[in-house]
Amino acid sequence: MARVLAFDVGKKRVGIAATDPLQIIANGITTLQVHDVLPFLKEYLLKEEVELFVVGYARQANGEDSESMNYIRPFVNSLKNKFPQIPVKWVDERYTSQLALKAMIDGGMKKMARRDKAMVDKISATIILQSYLDGGR
Repeated sequence: MARVLAFDVGKKRVGIAATDPLQIIANGITTLQVHDVLPFLKEYLLKEEVELFVVGYARQANGEDSESMNYIRPFVNSLKNKFPQIPVKWVDERYTSQLALKAMIDGGMKKMARRDKAMVDKISATIILQSYLDGGR
């Protein structure tokens, strides 16, 4: 089977997570600057088969689109244009950053390490992907 990749898209950075080949477990891969993601994916796809991209859909607590969608949508359009053979699926990403911070605390991560925004983004992408695997398919 091919992997599924997930993205937690921010204004400056994108957290990236991937499944194992059997699509059972989500693992954080990296966090990159937005402009570095497409070149990274080009290289990644030379080594790994990917059948789906999952992107966090930013909503407010009331369900309306978050302002973050103003830079998430262009990112998704770039994904679709650069890799048209790989479909994109949206997954609600409400509260993933808070869940990522909670996971870091529960995992015993020290306060200074929890300030690493790149780590939060990578964990958020992992939570988005695991959410997809657990029932969002």
